[in-house]
Amino acid sequence: MRTIEGRGDRVVVIGAGLAGLSAALHLAGRGRAVTVVERQPWPGGRAGRLDINGYRIDTGPTVLTMPDIIDETFAAVGQSRSGRLELLPLDPAYRAMFADGSALDVHTDAERMATAIEEFAGFGQAAGYRRLREWLTRLYRIEFDGFIAANFDSPLSLLTPQLARLAAIGGFRKWDRMVKRHLSDPRLQRVFTFQSLYAGVAPRDALAVYAVIAYMDTIAGVFFPRGGVRALPDALAKAAADAGVQFCYDATVTGLDRAGGRVSAVRTDRLDPIACDAVVLTTELPQTYELLGRAPRRPVRLRAAPSAVVAHLGCRRVASDTAHHTILFGESWDQTFTDIIRDGQLMRDPSLLVTRPTASDPALAPNGRDLLYVLAPAPNLDRGRVDWDSAAARYVDDLIGDVAARLLPGLPDDATVLDVVTPADWARQGMAAGSPFALAHTFGQTGPFRPANMVRGVDNAVLAGSSTVPGVGVPTTLISGRLAADRITGPGAGRATRMATHHDMGAGLT
Repeated sequence: MRTIEGRGDRVVVIGAGLAGLSAALHLAGRGRAVTVVERQPWPGGRAGRLDINGYRIDTGPTVLTMPDIIDETFAAVGQSRSGRLELLPLDPAYRAMFADGSALDVHTDAERMATAIEEFAGFGQAAGYRRLREWLTRLYRIEFDGFIAANFDSPLSLLTPQLARLAAIGGFRKWDRMVKRHLSDPRLQRVFTFQSLYAGVAPRDALAVYAVIAYMDTIAGVFFPRGGVRALPDALAKAAADAGVQFCYDATVTGLDRAGGRVSAVRTDRLDPIACDAVVLTTELPQTYELLGRAPRRPVRLRAAPSAVVAHLGCRRVASDTAHHTILFGESWDQTFTDIIRDGQLMRDPSLLVTRPTASDPALAPNGRDLLYVLAPAPNLDRGRVDWDSAAARYVDDLIGDVAARLLPGLPDDATVLDVVTPADWARQGMAAGSPFALAHTFGQTGPFRPANMVRGVDNAVLAGSSTVPGVGVPTTLISGRLAADRITGPGAGRATRMATHHDMGAGLT
């Protein structure tokens, strides 16, 4: 594995998002002097926050999986999340509601889920679920260490025994076809393929290797931090500070001083230049390449993932059995991907994610009130033709009407729109093509074909975050920070022991 040239004792990490915090913890645990520079007054990056009239809003991810990766990040400095972060397991992980009026609670326990599926769609589908669960678990075990959690120096790095094993179990076929081998009910197929939206690709086009996301959701489990998702970066930042990491908040990086092919210092808008032996950049990819003064040459332009509109709503307390996460599937599921990915238009038959964080932590809203997060997939700005500044208000009214008709009657009578984020707003935050999901996980943007975390011509700069390896999502972003640390120090001591424990945990889930 290639690592940076020369010394790497003093490291500046640009950005206190999850990738930056992970990199800082792993580097600090390996004896490096680490300074983190963050433009906001708090940590989190895309896992942002907003407080309005007693509502504590998460503006970024709301679905949290793979807590063992969080544990590994704390363990990098000899700490644990005990006493720092309380993760609440969600049961159901999701409630799936379909256009025909049927609904299914998604449980991560194998027996409970098989029973639910048998009641929902019959014995044959329950048996198919068990086979699918076994396949997803095998996929995860083969894929995790060799592909998700590994640095690649070139496509030749893929040529390992794991590649043959992955191909043998269908990892390079299409995601939806592999699921259809086990489940014939279209509603169940959606439950185990909708996660392709996270990867920015339609299920019919996505490689089956990305079905590992379905493993994370439906087998490893979904969790929610008490205090909101913001509690995760807060806890990681506190652990890093306790381990000696220096944080500079409210400081925007304006440039990098160079000496030959190396970055010698990081300049900001309000601090003296911060000298460094190495730098980790977790900034948005266009800004990263601008700071470095170079970008990789690619024969095909990078393709952004679809975007989303997110409406944060306050309302009267809803029925207590309303799930933490509810997926409202439209009838024309396949058309959804055609609309937003191919045609660049709004969904004609919307499928929505409705998150009610106050189902798990009522303190996130004023007494007697609920907080709702409504996410509607949308075309990114490269593909779409929507004038969001004029269309947003009406579109959010339509979304509220959809949620009322399909889940929460009476919502329009009481809903208070607290905040709305559109693709145009994501773009104003510096996200390429106005997408919070970074680059789509097409074959040409996967593994060694994704923008690398080392940039040729800059000897001591490393990248981390959603746009580099391994990709989008909370677990993968944390892994990205560790991969960046490995590029500076070489693989961390003790990792083999932790990963053995990690696999033992995975074995207990089947």
